[in-house]
Amino acid sequence: MIYVDSHCHLNDEAFINNLDEIVNESKGNGVNAIVVVGYDLLSSIKATEIASKYDGVFATVGFHPENLDGINDGKLDEIKNLARNEKVIGIGEIGLDYHWYKEDKDHFIQKQWFIKQLKLADSLDLPVSIHAREAIKDTLDILKEYAPKRKGVLHCYSGSIETMKELEKLGFYFGFDGPITYKNSITPKECVKAVDIDRILSETDSPYLTPVPFRGKANSPSYVRYIVCQMAILKEVPLDFMQEKIKDNFERLFHVKL
Repeated sequence: MIYVDSHCHLNDEAFINNLDEIVNESKGNGVNAIVVVGYDLLSSIKATEIASKYDGVFATVGFHPENLDGINDGKLDEIKNLARNEKVIGIGEIGLDYHWYKEDKDHFIQKQWFIKQLKLADSLDLPVSIHAREAIKDTLDILKEYAPKRKGVLHCYSGSIETMKELEKLGFYFGFDGPITYKNSITPKECVKAVDIDRILSETDSPYLTPVPFRGKANSPSYVRYIVCQMAILKEVPLDFMQEKIKDNFERLFHVKL
């Protein structure tokens, strides 16, 4: 029994008082790898600290497109220094988010720092964890020009199948989480069915996007098994085969041996 949570936020305040319990419970439920994802400088520091404390827990570091206020090259240098920690396995989460940011000037700033962080990942020979919300076309266009050598994963993918196939050709992976268990969430399910099984990753985005049957409660890496079970159903493969594929994909992308 091997499960992988390739994207969560144990650095969130929701876990501040029960981190040991959450990690131990997850391991008890067969979660062999947990990636704690940074979204600004402080959360990236925290992600690195958490990863350094626990076996089987890793970190990514970077600036989320919603957390660019006050960003500068000096702060990006601090991310670069964090990324030298042996438990840091990627740069992220980085990307574009046009849901709350509608102005061209905001899009320009997001693109600027997305590209800078893609270049940083390339210089460090690390993959990226990408957030793309209502901005998949611009994300694709940027990745066509600036994708790092180690590529990366489109976290919580919900774009079109056509775009997914273009990103597959570029060498990218796709993370899926709680929405694939929701009754009315059609597009993510169709994407799971269509994605190359060698490009799929399981994630929780804890404490957000809790899967059925725990929707409405705080999410946890322990619940990744419900996501993997749903993936197996959608892909029409045995659960143990799905688990092994996700493990192999994770190891291949992040250069980690589980």
